[in-house]
Amino acid sequence: MTPPCARTWGRRGRTPLIQVRGRSWRRLSIAAMACYQPGERARLIWRPKDYRRFKHERKSFAWTDYRDLAVCAHLQLGGPIVLLWDNLNTHLAAGMRRFEAERDWLTVYQLPAYAPDLNPVEGFWSLLRRGLLANTAFADADHLVRTVRRGLRQIQYRPALIDGCLTGTGLTISDRHPTPSRKAQ
Repeated sequence: MTPPCARTWGRRGRTPLIQVRGRSWRRLSIAAMACYQPGERARLIWRPKDYRRFKHERKSFAWTDYRDLAVCAHLQLGGPIVLLWDNLNTHLAAGMRRFEAERDWLTVYQLPAYAPDLNPVEGFWSLLRRGLLANTAFADADHLVRTVRRGLRQIQYRPALIDGCLTGTGLTISDRHPTPSRKAQ
């Protein structure tokens, strides 16, 4: 729970020190989807996963958690979904590939390796780190969870911020799904 430092000040000639309460094995993971549809407001769908309850539980999202998030987004949006995956190992899992192949409402495109600048969701994490999480020493894990939830809700209810994260990638939205071009014979 070491806080990211945005800015600080101190007396000239003295290095400022930031006190934190220590570390623990507790962990919070968050999966998020930026949802864009031409003519509609942008949406953010996210799910937190708190690992404080079971010490020997998996410390990250499994492919089944991402599957459930995609199904939830499909139900909330009521239409087909195009996913842009980064190269996270759970996105590339065999079970996830089978799930993608079995759903006609789901189209998946893989982002190039090491290209966080093409992923709109990275903008949300940047907004959180520079906003509510900056210069905060969390008292306990519950304080961290409350702050992250509040920050994501603030982003969620501001479609202009979600649109800005897409604009920052340079990607655009079109009414048609992209189709592979055929070579002229």
